[in-house]
Parts: sequence; C-alpha cells; structure tokens
Amino acid sequence: MTKIDAPVVASSDVVVVGGGPAGVSAAVGAARAGASVTLLERYGSLGGLASGGMVLVLDDMCNGSEVSVTGIVDEYVDRLEAIGLAVHPPEEDRLSSPEMWRRWSRWGLFDFQSHDAIKPICYAVAFDPDGWKRVSADLVYESGVTLRLHSWFTRPVVEDGAVKGVVCETKSGPQAVTGAVVIDTSGDLDVASRSGARFVHDKYMVTLVFRIGGIDTEAAEEFQFGNEREAREIDRKIKRLLGGAWDLWWLKTPLPGIVWCNCPHMTGYDGTDPASLTAADREARKRIADVIDVARAELPGFERCFVVDTAEQIGVRQTRLLEGEYVVTKDDVQSRRHFPDTVCRGRDYYTPYRALVPKDVDQLLVAGRHYSATPDAQRISREIPPCMAMGQAAGIAAALSAEEGVRVREVPFRRIQEGMRKQGADPGDVPAPNATLDAAEVRS
Repeated sequence: MTKIDAPVVASSDVVVVGGGPAGVSAAVGAARAGASVTLLERYGSLGGLASGGMVLVLDDMCNGSEVSVTGIVDEYVDRLEAIGLAVHPPEEDRLSSPEMWRRWSRWGLFDFQSHDAIKPICYAVAFDPDGWKRVSADLVYESGVTLRLHSWFTRPVVEDGAVKGVVCETKSGPQAVTGAVVIDTSGDLDVASRSGARFVHDKYMVTLVFRIGGIDTEAAEEFQFGNEREAREIDRKIKRLLGGAWDLWWLKTPLPGIVWCNCPHMTGYDGTDPASLTAADREARKRIADVIDVARAELPGFERCFVVDTAEQIGVRQTRLLEGEYVVTKDDVQSRRHFPDTVCRGRDYYTPYRALVPKDVDQLLVAGRHYSATPDAQRISREIPPCMAMGQAAGIAAALSAEEGVRVREVPFRRIQEGMRKQGADPGDVPAPNATLDAAEVRS
C-alpha cells in the first residue's frame, strides 16, 4: 500500500494524467459518459505534442477514401476551421495528380505511407498550435472536467494492487488527486511504470520542431517547381545541416508567411533522461541556426526569414511502452488485423481494448503513444488522431468502470464500442473490407 503523504486537493470518478491529444480526449470522453473527471497537466496549457510539440498536421486517419478516425478529433477540426486556424483539402482534391501535388504537398496533406514520387492527396489537416490550445481548453471546460494545470505527476497512490490516485508536484508543494480509475496519457508511461505495470523501454528519433516567419511561400513554391534541379541541390544542403528530416522539411501553416519544420530528426537520445533531452535541445538549436543562415542566403522566398519559435517541448516519439493484456505487433498493424474487442481505429489498423489494460495493476488504463505495442508496431501506429480515438475509448471505459463498480479489465468491450458510437466516434467494431480477421473472430 502507498500512503497518501500529500493534501488531497481533488477527488473524482476518473483522473487523467497528461493533457495532450489523448488526455483531452480521454477526459472529455469520460465526462460525456457521465463521470466526474479531473485532468492533470504539467505545463501551463493543453495540447501536448500537438501544441507544445508543434506537430501541426493531423494524419494517419484514412483507409483509402474512407475517413477511419472520427469522434473528438472531428470537433477539433470543425472548431479550428471556424476560427480560420485549420486547412484540409476538399474531397474532390483527394487524388493523385501533379496538379493536386503542387496545390497541397507543401501543406503536408498527403498519404505519407505512399512510396510514389507524387503522393496521393488525402484527408489530413494542417492547424495552428495556439488554436489547438484554445480548442482543447474549450472542450475540457464545456464538458465539465476539472482542470489542474502546472501539476507535474510524481507518483501513484496504489492500494492492494489498484491505483487509487496520484500525487503531483506543484508550486504549492505536493498535492494528491484521488479517483476510482486513473488513465495514464503521459506519453511516456509515467503512471503505469511507477505503479508496477510491465513495460519495455526503447528509443526512436527526437525532434525540436520550429517555425520560420517572413516567408514568401508563393516564391518558394515557384522556385521549387520551376527550377527543380537547383531546388533539389539547396534542399540537400539544408537536409545535411539538419542531419535528418522528412522529404519536405518545411510546410505551410494557416498563418500567412509562417512555415513549420518538423526537424531536425536526431537519434540516440532518451526521452526519459533529462541530461539526454538537454543535449538534444542544444544540438537541435545549433542545427536550426545553421539552416536559417543558408536559407536566407540561398533559398528564394526565404531571404528575410527568421525563427518565430521553437516547440515548448521536444518531440519524443518513443520511450516506455506498456506490456498489457495484449501486445500489438508490427504484423497486426501491417496486416490490418481486426480483433473482437477493437475499440478504436487508426489509418487501416485496429486497437483492441486489451492493449490499453495493464496486466498487473487494477483501475489503471493507458492511452496514447505508450500503449501496449512492440517498438516496431508503435513506430507505425502512434500518430495524433489514432491516439485521440484511443483516449476517447479509454475515457468511456473508465466511466463505465466507475459507474458500475467493476474493474477496468472487466468492462465489456461492447459497451465501450456502443459508447464510442454514441459520441460520434468509430470504434472499429465493424472491420473494413481490407481487414484481416483475428483467429478468434474466424472461429466464431
């Protein structure tokens, strides 16, 4: 038993630790399912890697022409569009052609899984990070969630193998929040790993995203498409300075003249080690400064460019991963394996409820990029929209557990599926034509 050695400042049915895309979705999903909810976030605003990390494209949400990830993510898009802070291609532009590639590629709104030189344009959304913070807060407050910012999780409260709450460090000292169910949406499995849940620890590349202002994007695109050989040479030079970047190292944003750069990609750093993260930050800033110098001198449209900002938090893609009741494999993702207890979908893959449930700890759920998957599987199933759907499913499951007084592992998955549909989300209970049925489904 872990003693609560801090003042209890809040108590609710569900406690969500981490206010990123998965955490907000979990909190809002649980509240809409009838639970009282407390959401804890270490920073002074919500949004996680979507805002603080400035990962400014929603993707991995289409199975061919079908939009496969729905629910709370749709509300974000609608609200961001209403205030002019989101852009996505209309349905008639979602095809593969040189014209559409020229129109939409610099927004990053294409099928990144395609290996074609001219990738198909698909349903994806470019958005503004401050707009994401605003919409996140609106959804949380409108849903009746109790929000506590500036609350850094430090340790769980565990009694007889069940998590009863958490303790956070704050400017006022340690504070405890108790609940019937805790959802770990920290991104790094902070709660579950300290509660006794099994996990593996791996690494992937990290990125300090940055934005550049003062860009004449029309001139830059004219140069790119009108002087392809020269543009490629400058592009290669900049990518060598970055040391790692996606094919298109800069992308347009809803703000005129401002582009974002999802780079530099850096390997060998541990996202749970402060010293390693500090070293990554220093290295990234050196590379960014070098790139700005070259872009100003050599890249048309960038002559007067300047750094607008760097992300508030470094982009960590993989650290601790849960070993839950089921561990999703790379083959599961690539073969589009459908499970009887699927409760959320990604691009064309399915996530079973068991992958959100720790083996050894009760009254704890996990949602986000640290869900139960092998490192190779996680690397191709960790984008923001699928994590949001995962969070929404976990929130609904937590609300059902609290309402009915059953352990989270005993919540019927069909009730979660029903709850997702009630909230406008596709739980993935109906497999798409290109899915592979799990052996358990075939036998039934």
